[in-house]
Amino acid sequence: MRELTSEATAIAKTLGAVTPLRDTNGGFSWATVQLHLISAENTVGDPSAAIAAADALAPQALPTTERRALYFTDRAKAFAQWGRRDECIRALLQAEYWAPEETHARPAVKSLVSGLLLSGRTTPELRGIAARTGVLHS
Repeated sequence: MRELTSEATAIAKTLGAVTPLRDTNGGFSWATVQLHLISAENTVGDPSAAIAAADALAPQALPTTERRALYFTDRAKAFAQWGRRDECIRALLQAEYWAPEETHARPAVKSLVSGLLLSGRTTPELRGIAARTGVLHS
């Protein structure tokens, strides 16, 4: 995965700016490859690598609000895997800021919020996002 992502990064840098692709919203660029790397690092269970990949990318470089929301959702997943609750909640709130409707509907967000509610202290911010995503807390 890392080898293929490095290859895609090299291609994106060679092409320069965003390369439009048919049937996509945002095209192909270094930033979109980096976004995929963050997701991939989460998938293989390496939250520190996911956060390092996220730190290398300014979310404003992403071409759509949906991709910015995905950036922050993936950041939240990595922080959750790492056991860093406060950072996880802050990332979820950032995702919600960029794309509230999409964030509220994402199963991954609902799962993260449910896990946070069950695993530790409940802050006003966590209760708020739980309410807005429709995750019940007793």
